[in-house]
Amino acid sequence: MALLFIGIDPNTEEDKCPAAWVDTEAKGEPEIIFQGWLADEQIQAECRKDSHHPDDEAVIRMPYRMIDIIRKACDAAEQAAVGDL
Repeated sequence: MALLFIGIDPNTEEDKCPAAWVDTEAKGEPEIIFQGWLADEQIQAECRKDSHHPDDEAVIRMPYRMIDIIRKACDAAEQAAVGDL
């Protein structure tokens, strides 16, 4: 596993820090890794209306201010997939 750190919430407070990485050596293709806040039961119930999530998956919340970091993670994953990273 080779995790490429992309960024952390620019407004992070102590240990509450949404962040993003890319696993450039994930089996099959690169994967984006997110650390975020677990969604409450109401949000999870709304999400289950569109997509059931099994026990090994989670619904997380990411703040709007993370958009640029999420875009960078997507770009890095795409670059890793085509071998440009």
